[in-house]
Amino acid sequence: MIRHAGLLALRLDGRWRGALIEGPSGIGKSDLALRALDQGFSLVADDRVLVFESGGRLFGRAPDPLAGLIEARGVGILPQPALGFCEIVALVCCQTGPDAVERLPSGPRATILGHSVAVFDIWPLEVAAPGKLRRILDAATNGRIKVDRAASPPRG
Repeated sequence: MIRHAGLLALRLDGRWRGALIEGPSGIGKSDLALRALDQGFSLVADDRVLVFESGGRLFGRAPDPLAGLIEARGVGILPQPALGFCEIVALVCCQTGPDAVERLPSGPRATILGHSVAVFDIWPLEVAAPGKLRRILDAATNGRIKVDRAASPPRG
């Protein structure tokens, strides 16, 4: 399954853990990715992510024609070292502004290929967005956010 999204990863507890970042074109997904890369994240995919299941876990990678590329609006398509794939442990939905982000979310989940994944809303242009992304991945990796295989209904 291909999703209109980006995929950023951090190496946590010896494994690459990733956040699938979704939102409409022009909302700031690639801008967030560029800032996150400057803070130690690794790119897996920009703009499109091929999502697949293997060994009971959810993974993502860039489609071959887009591997190792990232768009910098106003600059162009740029080469960027990228991981071949990583496990997806969170879904981050980009919102149009800070008022669209719930202050204290209730822990919504989405189902992707039969895997229940924690969902977070974020305003991608916020200065703190890469730091929030780091904390989301850390929490998902260290069990403070449950990531499991379940038959929960997809998020609206």
